Amino acid sequence: MKFARFLEGFILGGLLGAGLVILLAPVSGEQFRSQLQGEVERMRLEVEKAAGERRAELERQLAALRAPHTPGTV
Repeated sequence: MKFARFLEGFILGGLLGAGLVILLAPVSGEQFRSQLQGEVERMRLEVEKAAGERRAELERQLAALRAPHTPGTV
């Protein structure tokens, strides 16, 4: 649940930031598009990294739940 909220905030923040950049950018359209593509790619890589880390964490938790438990241990 925390990760979903983080991801939601991350995406919303990125969109808001991109919108502000468009409104306040003192550069040409071509230069701006190039910068925007770079930022979108950077954000995509960050989201992929965060998703990969979360997936690994969930897989570890699932493996721990599937492991056989011996009586008397926690």
